[in-house]
Amino acid sequence: MKIFKFGGASVKDAESVKNVSMVLQSQGFAKCLLVISAMGKTTNELEKVVELYFSKDNYQTEIEKIKRKHIEIAEGLFPENHAVFAEINLFFDDIDSFLRRNKSPNYNFVYDQVVSCGEMISTKILSEYLNEIQFTNQWLDARDYVKTDNSYREGVVDWTRTEEFISSLNKEICYVTQGFIGSDENNFTVTLGREGSDYSAAIFAYCLNAEAMTIWKDVPGVMTGDPRKFKDVTLLSNISYEEAIEMAYYGASVIHPKTLQPLQQKNIPFYVKSFVDPAKAGTKVGASEKNQSEESYILKENQTLLKISTRDFSFIAEDHMSLIFGYLSKYKIKVSLMQNSAISLALCLEDKFNQVDELNEELQKSFETEIVKNVSLFTVRNAKIENIDQFYQEKSVLLEQISKNTLQMVTQ
Repeated sequence: MKIFKFGGASVKDAESVKNVSMVLQSQGFAKCLLVISAMGKTTNELEKVVELYFSKDNYQTEIEKIKRKHIEIAEGLFPENHAVFAEINLFFDDIDSFLRRNKSPNYNFVYDQVVSCGEMISTKILSEYLNEIQFTNQWLDARDYVKTDNSYREGVVDWTRTEEFISSLNKEICYVTQGFIGSDENNFTVTLGREGSDYSAAIFAYCLNAEAMTIWKDVPGVMTGDPRKFKDVTLLSNISYEEAIEMAYYGASVIHPKTLQPLQQKNIPFYVKSFVDPAKAGTKVGASEKNQSEESYILKENQTLLKISTRDFSFIAEDHMSLIFGYLSKYKIKVSLMQNSAISLALCLEDKFNQVDELNEELQKSFETEIVKNVSLFTVRNAKIENIDQFYQEKSVLLEQISKNTLQMVTQ
């Protein structure tokens, strides 16, 4: 069985949905499972609904705008009396009904119940359209198959239960399901982290022992740098799992960091290809004698640099580190780069949930801290050390680190 994942850009409007069918026609629509993201910027728009709800503002108008957009997409795909229009209305009625009835003050819980509806609606529209044009498929609710704990917005997969449910699927037919979402033991929706649809595809690939997994993007494949940020980048046609994992860890946006480990465990080939030009080979990630180790550039923006030091000039010891990383875990803040000396620790942080100020307050009870927001982490993989001076030009470097031909610098 093959796993195909299509992101929001590939289903952003009616023409894009039609293009998905053309991609499937070129690849052969048989024995495959499609994992689909929310349409276009729907996730961002539903995030705004949640923000308006908690600020006690008029969220209903925003819901209506999002619903109208989806109805317009459906009008470009279906006859006016098609049952899909009632389905779309029902999904948006459910969002409004949930918010009116909700008593939970837990922002992350409410976020997951609302924002996940983007994937539910997009998959229903795509599944119905494919059936309409004779690409027979079955729509699946991913929440019935991907089981997690109740860490809302950062769900941890229960692999035993998930594999039990997914492995029961009939591998002889085609399915359309959602990325990004699962459910906890009480069947409440839990999301897998922002951009988690790639991870969802890897979960299904692992549990189904898939023949291959392909992610369809609006780029030709994995490049040596984001072409929107770097000049003269080239396509990496073959890279190892290890290289892809390193690139994802350092912030390469084309690959979700959690995606690769399940695929590597079962040696499932992973392709990144263009839905604009599906005939091109794209990038293959996996074991191959053709694997490349080219100099690659990664820019991770919107980071925070936090410097922590002891008040009495004592060493940063193991008990200090334990306390600091306990706070990082508490506030769900991820470390992108760490550098320590005898009496200080510098951390480049990714603060997805905007909690770094709370973290800083906690740390200031025990340490001296210095914080710099809105910095960038620039990484050069497989750096040619003899040419390293060029990377420092026109940059205000706050922190740097070199290890195994990898150069990293935090810049302002």
